[in-house]
Amino acid sequence: MSGPPAGPAAGAVTRRHLLAVGDLGTDGIGQILRLADSFAEVNARPIPKVPALRGRTVASLFFEDSTRTRLSFETAAKRLSADTMAFSAGSSSLSKGESLRDTAQTVTAMGVDCVVVRHRSAGVAVQLSRWLDAAVVNAGDGRHEHPTQALLDCYTISRRLGSIEGRHVAIVGDIAHSRVARSLVAALRMLDAAVTLVAPATLLPPAVDGWGVGVSSRIDDVLARADVVYLLRLQRERQERALLPSLREFHERFGLSAERARRLADHAIVMHPGPMNRGVEIGAEVPEMACTTIAEQVANGVSVRMAVLFWLLGAQPGTASTADVAAAPAAEGASPAGVGGG
Repeated sequence: MSGPPAGPAAGAVTRRHLLAVGDLGTDGIGQILRLADSFAEVNARPIPKVPALRGRTVASLFFEDSTRTRLSFETAAKRLSADTMAFSAGSSSLSKGESLRDTAQTVTAMGVDCVVVRHRSAGVAVQLSRWLDAAVVNAGDGRHEHPTQALLDCYTISRRLGSIEGRHVAIVGDIAHSRVARSLVAALRMLDAAVTLVAPATLLPPAVDGWGVGVSSRIDDVLARADVVYLLRLQRERQERALLPSLREFHERFGLSAERARRLADHAIVMHPGPMNRGVEIGAEVPEMACTTIAEQVANGVSVRMAVLFWLLGAQPGTASTADVAAAPAAEGASPAGVGGG
């Protein structure tokens, strides 16, 4: 990949699919984040469920291992009262030689309105969007993109720091193999944040000069001016050759130890998309420090993915507005007293 997508001009919003952050543009990102605020209020209720997508069906097609993203999307769909369908590649007809296209079309022929797909190959989500008569959400495709992770990260930054514009975000670690980094850089650029990539030369993308970001090979040089330190794990499953002398050396040069975390500004936050490798990119004690937002990112992921599903399937002209969603009673016949302000 040559770099993160620049995205369309503000206001150029694609509602049919979410394949990359650039599909949204600046206005679209803002719409999703505002919707997420409404769904965060829903998730704080005693019964965190609304009938916004009742009658809709969301299918998860995960061809790569996942815990956080898969469970987050399934939880989001259920809290919107959508029906869900889970697909397991290992026990599917793919093992019998059926093509990806035929398998996906078989799933959507069952009345699926939205397909959430994760695959090890870049471009699979785009291809499915051409084949299927359903909305497609990219939940991670190879080294390409992971747009909903970038959205939930932007939402977390905004909630913790009050704004994204003008903030300095240091993204540290295996950037070359990270779809999270590509999506996050694209989103942060559209929201006018400054970004510095911190990594050894072997873990930087080949065309990073076109990304519109700063680059550093020393984490200690960026800590004092960073509002956000965003840590990435080493994607060893995607590395085709040894790119580092040792994990110990990587931790010493680029890992965020507790001592380094204490050098951050009082307001600064530490983020990680998970799964973490303690003692490699992040010190063993750092996840429990007050500056760390890892648990918040997971919780915010449900609200943001509720917003994405509603934006694709429910927030069409003539349907419920954001305010209607926030005011809606819980599903499953809950009494009004049980769903008052959260």
